[in-house]
Amino acid sequence: MEIDIDIESPIPLFNQLVEQIKRGVTKGQLLPGAPLPSIRQLANDLAVNSKTVAKAYKLLERDGVIESKGYRGSFIHQSAKQNCHFDINQWLIDKLTDAVSLLKKSGATNSEIRNAFNHVINTQQEQN
Repeated sequence: MEIDIDIESPIPLFNQLVEQIKRGVTKGQLLPGAPLPSIRQLANDLAVNSKTVAKAYKLLERDGVIESKGYRGSFIHQSAKQNCHFDINQWLIDKLTDAVSLLKKSGATNSEIRNAFNHVINTQQEQN
């Protein structure tokens, strides 16, 4: 499978990489267990920063599309095809919509919800 990165695109490079690998999986071009190039190798091949590829691989691993096997490298996950259809952004929107609805029914204002949300985010960042 060939990966083409468009540096002129408004879509971030790591997103382009994630979407192209997911597309390769769903079209059957990347089969379960297939090895992926190392982060360094793919970054060199695409002439992008290795941190860009590392971020894409991390997101793909989080979504269950690839799996890292330590020093042996990264491989297409056995359940990758099913996992390609999971949209974490939509899941987040759904969860936040439910939470905001519950808070508003309890009488919280938009400002109070925003302040509480920011407090929780900042507290989580400090703990990590």
